Amino acid sequence: MSTTVGQVIRCKAAVAWEAGKPLVMEEVDVAPPQKMEVRLKILYTSLCHTDVYFWEAKGQNPVFPRILGHEAAGIVESVGEGVTELAPGDHVLPVFTGECKDCAHCKSEESNMCSLLRINTDRGVMINDGQSRFSINGKPIYHFVGTSTFSEYTVVHVGCVAKINPLAPLDKVCVLSCGISTGLGATLNVAKPTKGSSVAIFGLGAVGLAAAEGARIAGASRIIGVDLNASRFEQAKKFGVTEFVNPKDYSKPVQEVIAEMTDGGVDRSVECTGHIDAMISAFECVHDGWGVAVLVGVPHKEAVFKTHPMNFLNERTLKGTFFGNYKPRSDIPSVVEKYMNKELELEKFITHSLPFAEINKAFDLMLKGEGLRCIITMDH
Repeated sequence: MSTTVGQVIRCKAAVAWEAGKPLVMEEVDVAPPQKMEVRLKILYTSLCHTDVYFWEAKGQNPVFPRILGHEAAGIVESVGEGVTELAPGDHVLPVFTGECKDCAHCKSEESNMCSLLRINTDRGVMINDGQSRFSINGKPIYHFVGTSTFSEYTVVHVGCVAKINPLAPLDKVCVLSCGISTGLGATLNVAKPTKGSSVAIFGLGAVGLAAAEGARIAGASRIIGVDLNASRFEQAKKFGVTEFVNPKDYSKPVQEVIAEMTDGGVDRSVECTGHIDAMISAFECVHDGWGVAVLVGVPHKEAVFKTHPMNFLNERTLKGTFFGNYKPRSDIPSVVEKYMNKELELEKFITHSLPFAEINKAFDLMLKGEGLRCIITMDH
């Protein structure tokens, strides 16, 4: 690897030139890492719904041309000035949010919302100098959430890189850099169900199933899956879901259905759809006196949460979470260990695999709602 240190690396990247158009495989130049940055050789990346959302660019500022991708695993190729905690050859997961370790959020035991490095979907450049590290013929290609993993090499701020056990299989643990940790942590770190308790999960996509996996690990006795798509129910059994509710099958609100099933409500609920009605149902279906609902899904801009204040006065709690309340550098290595010691199962989240050249097929699969995670292998 030493021959590339300090040099521009020319490699393959899948570039989004415009909204909603297939990614184009291009030769891009990747500049060396600057102060507090690292250059990573990406070995595996996967597609998450957030990539598709920003590729479609319907609801936010379009930033193009851009290299998308943020759920990935790789190896450190070189480090920039001031980087002491990572070295070439380290096995890592890049993360779309960061941990500077200096701000009030990083110093707080409760928060993972780093002031410096929290997710910024509009920024297409590096923080250090406001420039992109990617270019084609000298013209910049923009970054995405600080990671841009749809490239054989990428440059990332050191605070957005989790150093992990080098024995962990990167083609499995790459899914922990975004969606699976988000759902898992929402349950284990925020909802915190006790052994034998009941948990409702709204939305049975990858994040919701990761939340269910968290409830299974915590020893919940009843895990109720709520989804409008009945075809998701069979698969969800592998993640510990014991019962299913399709709101379309009932004439009354789903929170009433769940309250009747559970003698007054579930102990915990986790909302993973981002639809405002599901959020309200998730809150109103928890038991009075002790119930806790956790919101994970991201709503559209105009969404407003409406519920009667008595629902709170009757001792129900509503919480929100970001990236499962995990601090990327401090906490994600231990989630990898949960997989290594067989407490957490990841294989069942991975339903497809494709070579990098066929990355557009992964977008097609996600748009059709087929499968959970598709692992894309970089063809170095």
